[in-house]
Amino acid sequence: MAEMQFHKKGKKGESEIGSLLDFLLANARLVLGVGGAALLGIATLAVKRLIDRATSSPDEKAAEEKVEQKSIEESWKEVVLSKASPRLAQKANRADLSAPLPLPAPSQPAPDPDPDLRTEQDQSSSELKKTPICFTLQERLLDYCTRHASIPEAQSQVGRQLALDILTELQDILRAKHPEMSFSALQLGGSLGSCLPVARLDHACLMLPLVLEPTLWRFIPGQETILNDPQFWMVKRVDLEYLARGSSPWDRFLVGGYLSSKTIVESLHKTLVGSVNWPGIGAMLECTIRPVVASDDLKLEVMHSEVQMTITILPMAATKDVALLAHSHPKAPSENLWHRSYYKEANTRLQELDSGDAGVRQRCLHILKGICRDNSSLSQLTSTHLRHAILHLSDSDWAEAALADRFLQVTEELIGYLDKGFLPSYFNSKVNLFSCLGEEDIDELGYALYRMFSEPDALL
Repeated sequence: MAEMQFHKKGKKGESEIGSLLDFLLANARLVLGVGGAALLGIATLAVKRLIDRATSSPDEKAAEEKVEQKSIEESWKEVVLSKASPRLAQKANRADLSAPLPLPAPSQPAPDPDPDLRTEQDQSSSELKKTPICFTLQERLLDYCTRHASIPEAQSQVGRQLALDILTELQDILRAKHPEMSFSALQLGGSLGSCLPVARLDHACLMLPLVLEPTLWRFIPGQETILNDPQFWMVKRVDLEYLARGSSPWDRFLVGGYLSSKTIVESLHKTLVGSVNWPGIGAMLECTIRPVVASDDLKLEVMHSEVQMTITILPMAATKDVALLAHSHPKAPSENLWHRSYYKEANTRLQELDSGDAGVRQRCLHILKGICRDNSSLSQLTSTHLRHAILHLSDSDWAEAALADRFLQVTEELIGYLDKGFLPSYFNSKVNLFSCLGEEDIDELGYALYRMFSEPDALL
């Protein structure tokens, strides 16, 4: 009777100790984090087992010793998996990462499972084997670049070919509808046109170069205009006294002696919306094409079985050294302004720098573009912002081993630029690439970037 009372008292004590230990472990995670709490848990588990073994029978002690090493190894596995991926940790409860599931004993043949269930289990096991377990920021960035930041090449090729097919049709339409307007061949811009890695396949650009007579038109730098803004240029018609209005087919788009980007866009917009049989073209290309009606831009919405994208058509006035885009701007105070583009120069410069020192600037840009694509709070941070921020750090060590350091440095620099509200262009320090952002936009971006800087794993 006394012995029974002793065992009851022992069980009650064990229950109280177990509750106390569970409470300590639950709160330790808040203070020590996942890894620290796990280490404390393993140590506490060992102490608890000593207490259990002191009050257990000899047979129970032997059984506990057999499973002790296995339990500790499983605890460490849980630590690794919980730090790498919560989803992976959940799946690991059903399948071991290092070995296949054991086969049933010969005397007990396993019943044939449902085919769909077997397929799902095979896929889960295959996914677990392929999923790398990363511990450092460097490894997480490289894994993210490979697995998440890039669109599969086959899908990119589908999007590229679809954009080129629409480009060909649009080229014929413009020549037929506007024979008086002299255009060069349409060009596919952006990553699709440059054959660079594609971070997102929801948009494409078609560049529409205007053919301007060099003797009749002069490009006026932004700092020489009344606005004194280096990013907004003007195209002036010259020699009107000697070569009267009408000498150039583009004279019909003159406003105050300057070529009006807004008037050209409006004229082309009427053609795209009201004069093109887009349903017929879409049926021929096996997709649906709709022009965006209520817009100051020239845009087409394209829906394909494998791709959905918005195609923007950008009229462009260019010389050998300068490219100006007729792209609407929310703060543009005049309809005669053209936006100075440094896209080609920036991409060329990045390629030159990476080729010179085997750097990873373009890879870092690709990762950042993918993160901004996947997080709505960073959607207003464009590839232009990212590209120029990286170029400002072009003299740093960009070897692959330094990718994590450069990633954090670019993020930190962007936070500093947002704090000032001024991101200078790499090619012209007077151009503020943040000029189109409002105060609320800057605050939201700053907060999101601070989170990415302090907890980069949360966005990877």
